[in-house]
Formats: sequence, structure tokens, C-alpha cells
Amino acid sequence: MIRKVSLFLMMMFSVIAFAQKTVSGKITDEDGIAIPSASVTIEEPGKDAIIAYGITNSKGEYKITFTSAEANLDFKVKAFNQKPITKQISNSDQTQSIKLQSQATEIKEVQLKTKMITARGDTISYDLKAFDSKSDRTLADVMRKIPGIEVKTDGTVLYQGNPINKFLVEGKDLMEGGYGTINNSLPKDAVAKVEVLENHQPVKMLQGKIPSDAAAINIRLKKSVTMTGRGEVGAGFSPILWNVKLTPMFFSKKHQWVVNYKTNNVGDQVENEGNMLGSFTRYEGRRTNAAQNDWLSVENASVPNLPVKRYLFNNVHYVSANYLTNIDDKKEWELKAIANYTNNAVERQAFNQIEYFATPNSPGYFITTDIFNNFYTDKAKGELIFTKNAKKGYFKNSTSFTQFWNADRGQVTRSNTGAGTAFGGATRNSAQTIESPTTTFQNSLSTIIPWKEKMVNVTSFINYQKDVQKLGVSPASYLSQIPGFNPGFYSTSVLQSLRLNSFTANHSANIGFTYKGFTLTPEVGFNFESTDLRSVLGNFQDGNYLGYGARFDNDLKYTTATPYASLGVNFKNDSWLLFANFPVNSNNIKAEDPLRLVDRTLNKVTFEPSLFAQYNFASFFKASVNANINNNFGEINTAYSGFVLTSPDNLNAMDPRNPIPQNLNKSAGTRLEYRNPLNNIFFNVNYRFSDAKRNLISNPTIENGYFITQYIVQDNHILNNFYSAEIGKYFPKFKTNASLTFNNSTSKSDAFLSSAAYSNTNTNQSYGVKFNNTYFSWMSIDYNANLTRTVQSSSGAINTNAKRSGFTHNLGVFFYPLENHTIGFNWDQINTKAPDNDFRNAFYDVSYQFTWSKRKIDFEVKWMNIANRKVFETYNFNATSISYTRMMLRPSQVMFTVKFNFK
Repeated sequence: MIRKVSLFLMMMFSVIAFAQKTVSGKITDEDGIAIPSASVTIEEPGKDAIIAYGITNSKGEYKITFTSAEANLDFKVKAFNQKPITKQISNSDQTQSIKLQSQATEIKEVQLKTKMITARGDTISYDLKAFDSKSDRTLADVMRKIPGIEVKTDGTVLYQGNPINKFLVEGKDLMEGGYGTINNSLPKDAVAKVEVLENHQPVKMLQGKIPSDAAAINIRLKKSVTMTGRGEVGAGFSPILWNVKLTPMFFSKKHQWVVNYKTNNVGDQVENEGNMLGSFTRYEGRRTNAAQNDWLSVENASVPNLPVKRYLFNNVHYVSANYLTNIDDKKEWELKAIANYTNNAVERQAFNQIEYFATPNSPGYFITTDIFNNFYTDKAKGELIFTKNAKKGYFKNSTSFTQFWNADRGQVTRSNTGAGTAFGGATRNSAQTIESPTTTFQNSLSTIIPWKEKMVNVTSFINYQKDVQKLGVSPASYLSQIPGFNPGFYSTSVLQSLRLNSFTANHSANIGFTYKGFTLTPEVGFNFESTDLRSVLGNFQDGNYLGYGARFDNDLKYTTATPYASLGVNFKNDSWLLFANFPVNSNNIKAEDPLRLVDRTLNKVTFEPSLFAQYNFASFFKASVNANINNNFGEINTAYSGFVLTSPDNLNAMDPRNPIPQNLNKSAGTRLEYRNPLNNIFFNVNYRFSDAKRNLISNPTIENGYFITQYIVQDNHILNNFYSAEIGKYFPKFKTNASLTFNNSTSKSDAFLSSAAYSNTNTNQSYGVKFNNTYFSWMSIDYNANLTRTVQSSSGAINTNAKRSGFTHNLGVFFYPLENHTIGFNWDQINTKAPDNDFRNAFYDVSYQFTWSKRKIDFEVKWMNIANRKVFETYNFNATSISYTRMMLRPSQVMFTVKFNFK
């Protein structure tokens, strides 16, 4: 497979090197004075098709690279108050310096027309009015229709299939990655343009020195001082429903703020808006979404592959505030304050039937479960950030504190049938509870100090986290079928207690200097992580707590210390972008729990290089390659040897004799990208190959529907191949934006089940189509469809060949029969098909909206799930089992909502 990748890369770059030509020169007037901002285009003769273009700089200079099979091409130059020229040139490298003749033009009438997409350097600007429809209200509504941009269901914005690294408003990063709030609530009427900043380096001091392959989004507002925002207040029935969204926001040159309060019980998952979606470079420090270490869990009802609003039974209150201000006269220093609080209660219910395959060492059998869950989330977060981002210095320090007070509940009925069960047809019920408070503290510092012609960068990251979790299962007899475990005849309930104390520290220093166009950054650093695990499994008898002994306890200390040295190599010019890193790591890992006979150490030096190279050619093309090698040595969850009841159907411990896991991951990929704002075409093609080599292989034993996990010391591989392609075009004449996508992934791996070896292959394909149309004044259409095919085959101890296909689509149609009146229809269709199963799930919504245009207020009545579909059915499979799942859905409901803008 590596040979295939190499051949593909050689062919791609051979074509590029062979076909690319360059035309450069200078444009002046009759007196030899340079003409800036003149447009120079290369076109195919007789076709009026621009294949490359350029704009002259302040010195009148230009340089254009292009690729064409034509022998001769049209060379055109246009400039204000100058006579345009067209001449034919050969398809070869050449210099064309042109003198233009003055030409005064009498202007009888001036009509200002803004181009929908314009490009200048690495910035592509989209005029929002060119893409919106009468039904759109927010920035996100319109961005979903812009070619080259995709807004995913979780709010993440993709450009050419890759996540953006920044979401800016007038050049300022108020949200620090949590941009979903602005995207979903900024009225479209306040926005003038959306800018894509390609190859965006967010640290000003590094621009032109340390390149970036990621893009950023910058929102240009119509007014320099903008007070705006979006609000909704809604009520409904079946049962009593409410939905309130209030998001005022303010933007000026010195201050920005957003306040957000949202509450509902209609299935709108608003609490994730504060999650960090953007990425951060290492020079900006390290910020992460605080999350619990969820070692313990109740048995969970399955979640359907549906829009969340179809199945989420919630009662949520979410409030957040973001504030940014400049604290110096030069406007180089910024203070940002971020705070949010979530209170959420979720209900979920599902029925699941699983057929486990027979193996040479175990017979097949069925497990059925009926699960009802309550999940309770209480979370508070506060963060303070100081930033200086200037050409002559960089400083950023962020301090955050997060507290969780979460609790989960489960009511479960389980039945076992078949030859592999201890009690054929036995039905058991249990009540399951979890209390899981978590405290986290983070501080991240990064500063870049100029030193003569060099840059000195120092970073520091500290994180402390404490997790306390308690899982209770009642009655204790519910666990009696776990192989090798006796919960106790007189026990009323079983309690698993667990505590984790984790401390992480990462410190580094590097110096950057330039040599012959390259920026070199030698670096030294030290990474340290220490985790203490304490756990006890016991039971209650006559109100007294009794432990099961040391075999079911853990007192484990796991430490990782990694000093390292690396060399970074960076280069950027008009055509090439390169960054590479060559680190040498000294990995020192130790796991200790004397009572459980755990005493493992690993001391290993690793070389983990990474490389990214990108080449821009023919004005509109980008070709790139990337490759990396990295090592992973497991975490504390691979080292504990006292049994832990991680869930009521999973009792696990690791063999203390096993070595520390050693996983060597190698990957390589290539990408070809085309974006042409002149004819509104965007496409990208990707290929990636990875090989993960592991020294341990999982060997689960499944009995009575319970998992006992062991590991076998044996080298094994997981091979992955991934292909993807996407093409999109906007058709101005028809006011239509359309795109097609294709993805194919293949994974091959070795596996064990109950000590029986087999090989496993998974192939997944998906085909997608998306378009929206606003051609008619009385109607607009949005349509998305996706077809998936999955093939899972196993050979060896398990021989299976299962196939499944799925089809999903969403159709949104809006009619405008009269001014200020809108009728909407929405259709979600989700189908799952297998040889013996065919499930079709359809959902329909209708709405009517009246707009009070003078006040910009919408009054909407919406009827959701008209067919009152109450359950979702689906079919799934893997190498060990086939499952049928039935999940509860939200019933038919009617909402009346008032929507408005703040100013």
C-alpha cells in the first residue's frame, strides 16, 4: 500500500512539474509609472474561461502560474482609466511587461454591484446577500449555503473539508474556539461579508516565518459599532413545552461581549455551544475542553442516528458570558473573561436484542435489555485570559476552573436465552445509580520574546483534576451471572467506589531563527503526568458495608516523565509551504500497586518525525503531502489489576504480568485542492494510509452478556485506508449552490474472542449530495442526502460476512405566497437495510411564519413529527454480534414562537 501512495504522489507531482508555466512582468502607463491593482488574466482562446489570474502590487508587478494543454492562450490586462488589451501568448514561461494607454470613459450612470465571491492573496470574501434566502435569519443559516464551507450539526465549521482554526469578528477572537454561540445567534442582517483567511497564522509575530495550513473565518460587520443579537420565546404542548433563547451581543473596536441564556425541553441541545471547536497552535498555549474521566457508568440506552431534536427528552438551562476588552492604548493587550453554567436533565429509553456469535470456545446466545435512564448534569466553568498579539511580542495566559456535579440513573430489565447462558430465559431487574463530582484546574502560558533577530518561545501548561465516582447496583443478585464473581447471597446491593487524582505539567522552550529563507526552531521540553487510582468494590449486608478483598481493590500510581529535544523546520514563499518537526523523546513510564503485584516500567527513546508540504500552482490549486510517526504507551486504564465494575455488565482487570502497551503509529497522506472564486468552483481529493502496530491484543470473554477483558502479548496491526472527494459549485444564474461528496474507508485488524483468533475487515462507503436554491421569489429549497454502505467480514475462529446500507435525507422547502408570510415543510428520512431487515423512519414538520417587517419580529407556529412516530428501529453488527435496537422518540408536538433581533 505504501508503494501505491508513493506512486500516486510521484504521478501527481510529475504532472504538476511538467505542466505548470509562469508569466510575470510589470504593468505601467504611457509615462512608465507603475499601475497598481490592475487585473491580469490568462484565458483559453475562444472560451472566455479564466484559468489563472493576478493583481498587480504597488510597484505594478505581477506573477501568474498556470496549467493548460492549449498551445496558445489569451493574455488580458485591465485597469481603471486605461485601455484594456488582449494579446495571444504561447504556453511557456515568459515575461510580459505592458504599457497601457490612457482612456477616459464618460460615465452616464453608475451601478454598484458587489461580487458574491472575491479573492485577494490568501483571503476569500463572500458577500452574504448573494447566498441568503427569505427564510434565513442567522449567520449559520447562510454559511451552510456558501460553497467550500460546511457547518456540521455540532456547530463545527469546515472549509474544504477541514476544521477552521479561528472564528473572528472584526479580527478579534472573542469566543476562543467556542464560536457556536455567535454563529447560531448573530443576525444575518448585521453581517456584510464572511472572509476565509487561508493558511492563517494567528500569532502575528510568526506570520511569514512559521506557516500554517489551516483556514480561519473572519466576520465583517456592516457597522463599526454594532449592538445586535437574537432572541426567541416559545411555548407549546404535548406535553407542556417551552423554548427561550436570549443572546444579546456587542462589537466595537475596543470592546466585544456576548451574553447567552437558553432554556428548553423541546430537544434542542444548546449546552454544547460553549465547547471549543477551533484548534490552537502550540505557540498559543494549550486549552482543552474540561471533561470527566468516566470510568464508571450505568447501562445506557442507545442513541439513534437521528437529528438530536427527534429523540432528546431534556430540561436544560444554559447561561454563558464572553467579554473582551483592550487594556492598553495601542490595543495590543486584550483581557478576556469567559463563564458558563449548565443544568440539564435528560431521559432516555431503549430496547436492545443482541445475538452473540458462537466461537470454538463458547456457544452462541441472545441477550435482551430494556433500559430507562435519567442523566443529570450540573457544570460551572470560569476562565480568564490575558493576551498580547503584536508584531514585536506575544503573550498569552489562560486560567480556568471547572466543576461538575453529575449523576446518572438506570432502571434495567435483562433476559438471557440460549446455550451460552447460565439460566436460560432468566429475567432480572436492577436499579443503578452513579454520583460523579469532578474538579479541574488549568493554567496555560505561552510567550514569544524577540531577541536580536531571533525569537524565544516559552510555554507552560499545568492541569489538576480530581474525579470521585460511585456506582451502585441493586439488588446484588443482578450481578450473579458475571463469570467468576459472587456478589453474596445476603447482599442487598453492590457499590463500586473510585477516585482519580491526576496532575499534568508540560514545559518547553525554543528559539527561532531564520537561515536562507528557512525558520529553524530547536526546542527542549519536559512532559510529566501522574495519576493515582483508588478503587474499592464492596456490598451492603444488613446495612453494613463489606469489601470483597484485595482482588477487587486498586491502589495504583502511574507516572509518565518525558524529556525531549526537537528541531522544527519551516519555510514559506509564494508557492511553497513547509513545516516539519524532528523530536527525540525519552519515555519513562512506571506503574506501581504492590498489593496487586503491579510493578511495570518502561524506558524507551523514540524518534517521532512529522512533515507537511504544500505547493500552490496555477492560481487555484494546492497540492500537499503529510506524514508522521508517533508512539503511544497506554494510560492508567491499561495498568490496573484489581477488578473494577466499570458498568453493571462489565467487570474488568488487567493481567499484572502484561508489559506496558507499546503502539507504533505510522501514517501518510496526500491532498489536492482547487478553489476558484472566479467561477465559484471548489473541490478537494484526499488519500490517507495508516499502520498501527501494537504489542498487546484484546481478548474479551463474553458470557451471559457480560464482558471480561484480557490481553494477549502478541504483535498485531491495524491497517487503515481512507479516500475522499468533494466538489461544490455555486450557479449564480440559477441561485443554486450544489456539492457532491464521496468517502471510502477500509480497516483490517487482528482480533481475539474467548482465546480464539480471527481477522476482521470493515469497509465503509458514503455518497452525499447537497444543494440549495433561491431562484424563485416564492420558494426556496434546501436538500441533503447521504447513502452509506458497510461490509464487515471476519475469517478464522469467527466467520461472518454482514452487509448493511443506510439512506438519510433532509428536505426543507419554504414557500412565500404573500409578502411577510412563510410556509415551511421539513422531511427527515432515515433508512437502514440489511439482508433480513429493512427499517424506514420518516419524520415530517410543517410551519407557518408571519413577519412584522417594521419591527423585524417573526411569529411562528410549528407542528413537529406530524406522523407521531414514537420509536426508532435500527439494525447493527460487528465481528462478535448482531443487534436490533428500538429507541423512544419525542412525540408529535406543536410550538408557538416569537423570534426577534436585538436592534
